[in-house]
Amino acid sequence: MSVSATSRVCAAMQRIAPLALAGSWDNVGLLLEAPAASPAANNRVLLTIDLTTAVCDEAIALKIHTLIAYHPPLFAPLKSFTLATPLQKSLLRCAAAGISVYSPHSALDAVWGGLTDWLASIVSGAPSMQTPLFPPSTPDAPGAEGRRVDLATPTPMSELVHRVKSGLGLASVQVGYSPLRADRLVRSVAICAGSGASVFAKLTTPADVWFTGEMQHHELLAALANGTHVILCGHTNTERGFLPMLADRLRAELRAEGKEEEEGDVEILVSEADRHPLEVV
Repeated sequence: MSVSATSRVCAAMQRIAPLALAGSWDNVGLLLEAPAASPAANNRVLLTIDLTTAVCDEAIALKIHTLIAYHPPLFAPLKSFTLATPLQKSLLRCAAAGISVYSPHSALDAVWGGLTDWLASIVSGAPSMQTPLFPPSTPDAPGAEGRRVDLATPTPMSELVHRVKSGLGLASVQVGYSPLRADRLVRSVAICAGSGASVFAKLTTPADVWFTGEMQHHELLAALANGTHVILCGHTNTERGFLPMLADRLRAELRAEGKEEEEGDVEILVSEADRHPLEVV
């Protein structure tokens, strides 16, 4: 796989999740461009949520050429780039192995049909009204921040929790019940992948339930006191299940270019080493 093939992958990802949709705070796109592909590199792309040491080991063993890490492994400004920290060491190992790294992060959250719409489909369970939490920047914008699901019929909180656990493949989730909503019937759900409290704090129209990965303690207390139930699933548990669908879309985008004969078919893999860092015991 050549450097031009990495450019193909980046361009395909840009079509799937335009980087203009990313938050101004985010760091997305091609974050590490390997100076040269390893002669042993295969025509493979690996998808992961996080670039951990285990994922780096996996990518090198699989002779990956391009790694798509949902979370940007480069985020805060750096004053040095050394082997002293595990993440920087993984990035340097990737560069040495000819592996480039791309991150779509919040662009993939915002795009229509992207990660947040996938979460909304899990919540809805039936035809329902689905809208962005905030209006898009323009009427023809390709996405917007967050999603709100207005359920077709009032749904017991227990049923909503069941849908979330089933849709995310989780044995358990954390649920906060507001004492102000004794009936526990849900008519509306606000959704944000990962850590959603800062997004929900901007809402002008309240929702019965906030569905996200994690919240800080006092953010959770405030939500419950204001009459909002909360479902927390673990930060990356709200993201990882979308990777197989992203893999399918990336395959389709690359095949639509019709360059397989010229540059070879690209194999898209989902990491088996990537996992949530916490276990329930």
